[in-house]
Amino acid sequence: MRSTVTLDEDVAQQVKALIRERGTGFDETINDLLRRALQSTTAGEPYEPPTFRSGVRSGIDLTKALSLSALLEDDEIARTIE
Repeated sequence: MRSTVTLDEDVAQQVKALIRERGTGFDETINDLLRRALQSTTAGEPYEPPTFRSGVRSGIDLTKALSLSALLEDDEIARTIE
């Protein structure tokens, strides 16, 4: 497929530098850059969530912390209603 594309000057300079660096032609360089850009947007990078220290002492089991929190909240609501 033939197409005419107008490159911004800064992009054109970067493409020219890649052509010199790689020793490849214009078409090959542009196709490679487009393939990489299209793959990176469709595949996506895995998200790595940030981690933080909880400040809880070692040896304390937090597996039922949410259940305990819900029970305490229910008790507080019941006291408020009374």
